[in-house]
Amino acid sequence: MHEGLTIAIEPMINLGTREVVLKKDGWTLVTRDLKPSAHYEHTIAIQKSAADVLSDHKVIDQAIKNNVNLSEVWIKR
Repeated sequence: MHEGLTIAIEPMINLGTREVVLKKDGWTLVTRDLKPSAHYEHTIAIQKSAADVLSDHKVIDQAIKNNVNLSEVWIKR
């Protein structure tokens, strides 16, 4: 019997189509129209009593804050 479960939630935000193609390396995904995309991952441990977010995005959060090319960013947690 398992004590808990770990899952990864991995949204892909695309400027164009949501259709993706798996490259020949068996790992890389690109959008069918090859427009820019962003991938973000949260790892979550789920146990009987609670769920814990294991992801640490401090480096990403700091990079967003320091990016002069971004006029506004919403980070909801």
